[in-house]
Amino acid sequence: MLTPTFLERDDKDNMMQQRRRNAFVSRLGTLLALLTAVPIWAGPSPVSTDSTTDKPGEIVQSAAFSAPPGATGWKVLYRSTGLKGESIVVSGLVFAPSAPPPPEGRRVIAWAHPTTGVSEPCAPSLFPKALERIPSLADLLQRGFVVVATDYPGLGTPGPHPYLIGVSEGRAVLDSVRAARSLPGSGAGSRYAVWGHSQGGHAALFTGQLAQGYAPELTLVGVAAIAPATDLEQLLKDDIDERVGRVLASMALVSWGRVYDSSVDAILNPPARSIVKRVAKDCVEDVREGYKVALDSWTLTPRFLSKEVYTEEPWSRIIAENKPGQAPAGAPVYVFQGMADKCVRPEVTTAFVEGLCTRGERVEYDTLIDGDHMTAGIKSAEAAAGWMSDRFEGKPPPSTCRK
Repeated sequence: MLTPTFLERDDKDNMMQQRRRNAFVSRLGTLLALLTAVPIWAGPSPVSTDSTTDKPGEIVQSAAFSAPPGATGWKVLYRSTGLKGESIVVSGLVFAPSAPPPPEGRRVIAWAHPTTGVSEPCAPSLFPKALERIPSLADLLQRGFVVVATDYPGLGTPGPHPYLIGVSEGRAVLDSVRAARSLPGSGAGSRYAVWGHSQGGHAALFTGQLAQGYAPELTLVGVAAIAPATDLEQLLKDDIDERVGRVLASMALVSWGRVYDSSVDAILNPPARSIVKRVAKDCVEDVREGYKVALDSWTLTPRFLSKEVYTEEPWSRIIAENKPGQAPAGAPVYVFQGMADKCVRPEVTTAFVEGLCTRGERVEYDTLIDGDHMTAGIKSAEAAAGWMSDRFEGKPPPSTCRK
């Protein structure tokens, strides 16, 4: 709540300024909430590491989780591989139809979630209504798919969370598919598609790039990326003048500083240091959490950086290494972009798609004139589900690339 003293001032100019500030905070809170579309945090779950091996995809622990009618759900802790090659534990959710699986096993869709924050409590599997945040979940289950949704490392398990670090995201997604296969009762087979929105679109693209080398026993049929984060340098430059952009940049820089053992203070102006670190502790979830983030970031100005992260090490290297599209896509690609998106700019996504086309990838690029970033995951769900179903059916992948 805003302090009542704001409302007790007699100065009319201050009153008008505060009213504008309150209105802005309210709008920003709603924007940040819709940006990620996840409900209120329910608190972290304990991590048990009672497994006997460190095999990627091995189930460490599983428990029943609510699921749509006609389906079964599990919350799982599973093994994955950290950035230094070490064994780590990642949390996530698995859903499967309750009916017996076909002899060849069920087809798997791996969902990669959008930004929820970079702190341990921000894992989607910790939210009471987590299953509602996977677009078209009930429909996918009715179609016979297994749906698996990783939290990514450092969300729901001890951190740090490597935010927008492609290798970390991709391994976590691939090992979530392995985990679904090893989970008794899921009936998951070896064929899968990956589908993600925003940060999850970035994760989906890196999953495709890593798939053959990291998980050759699995068969990737398609990569669906919705409003994906691609050119991180350009997106940072485009969004730094917007409050939402500065919030996301704060989360990224704090995450990268922790992951790569580099002091974020070195690139922040002194007044911004405590603000940036405070913002990075927030989860970006519902309107209440969005309101808190808005208040925490209120004094974070566009000049909060003391140096250009695009030229300073290790930040410039991190940004360059985590730009997708620098390796083969691994499978046909579907990209959806809202043309009214103010977070992931349409021109950045269009340039990325054109780059894929130039390299000979099969890409279908869908756009929506009035689509924004906040609702892209929902508005694209039916088309994305249909596109993935066609890839499992073996239909020739369409391409919108100019010949």
